[in-house]
Amino acid sequence: MQYRTNPKNDDRLSALGLGCMRFSRRGGFIDQEKAEREMQRALDLGVNYFDTAWTYPGSETCVGKFLAKGHRDQIKLATKLPQYLTKKYEDFDRYFYEELKRLQTDHIDYYLLHMLSDYHSWQRLVDLGIERWIDEKKAKGEIVNIGFSYHGGSTGFIRIIDAYPFDFCQMQFNYFDQHGQAGETGLRYAASKGLPVIIMEPLRGGRLTNGLPKKVKAFWDKAEPHRSPAEWGLRWVWNYPEVTVLLSGMNSIGQIEENCGTASDALPGALDDGTLALYDRARELIKENMAVPCTGCAYCMPCPQGVDIPVCFNALNVKQSDGWFNGEREYIMCTSLKTVTTNASKCIRCGRCETHCPQKIEIRKHLQQVTQELEGPVYKLVLKGARLFGRF
Repeated sequence: MQYRTNPKNDDRLSALGLGCMRFSRRGGFIDQEKAEREMQRALDLGVNYFDTAWTYPGSETCVGKFLAKGHRDQIKLATKLPQYLTKKYEDFDRYFYEELKRLQTDHIDYYLLHMLSDYHSWQRLVDLGIERWIDEKKAKGEIVNIGFSYHGGSTGFIRIIDAYPFDFCQMQFNYFDQHGQAGETGLRYAASKGLPVIIMEPLRGGRLTNGLPKKVKAFWDKAEPHRSPAEWGLRWVWNYPEVTVLLSGMNSIGQIEENCGTASDALPGALDDGTLALYDRARELIKENMAVPCTGCAYCMPCPQGVDIPVCFNALNVKQSDGWFNGEREYIMCTSLKTVTTNASKCIRCGRCETHCPQKIEIRKHLQQVTQELEGPVYKLVLKGARLFGRF
């Protein structure tokens, strides 16, 4: 196993972390025996970073049962505060201590504020007293490192990093989403501030493996050296020296062994220009079905009305490449489940953005397309349900 050092505290972290969201289920519940065999195999092969969350059904309890068998001191444990469910200061303790109970531990090594989506979501927590709460927990040793996971554009990501002395951060990153969400810009900014960066969705939830278009899969099958699409995807992420840990939601011994083998020699800067050109070609093949040729450069930003233009276009492209459900999910999560929304329908067609776009994209037209395709009846129903849920 390859290890990378946390620059904040010199923790030696496995380059591959076990994402505990996708354990196999049987009869509606996590298959505990199977999950424990997988966790043990990952541990045996050198994985020492386990990531779970309040909202992964049954995951914290499953991991806690494994830890209680003498494994707690062998791993760095990460879990997450469901900050979007908190309404008052006391909620922080209510969720946190239930998590400690589920995980059968007295401290969390890497604790995240789950799914911040913009600066306003952080400011809401500040108004509830999150900074004082963090100080209390760290003083007691109950939280060792505090961080956040993020879904949103690079501008908001950078603002959150600058707003508080976080110990680490977590973001989505893969060869297709090089400039999507926080993207390469966010990754490099975080690293420049000395933050270890934990990567999620390195294979886009499997869509860069089994979900690839046939022509892209055929391209990787012919590429040299011969590697699986998963190995190609993971090696691209690990090529970045700014990446500290890559999380993979492995749920079979085979996946664990393959990914651990890849992690052993996928070193920063190992990919030469010729190999990197293969990723460029694969990305182009995927984008042939894209709705908008947006590179995510964000030269069109900021929008006077608050529309997050690159994020809106990324969601439309996800819909085109990965299907309606994934596009809608991306759109709602990254634009609308926020204190201050950034969705496409806020556009008033002023045209300011188009004067700055180096790709000469007809931004206003495509934002109207986003509104039509992603703000339909299902979108409205989901938002109505989310707001109703938020009242309780």
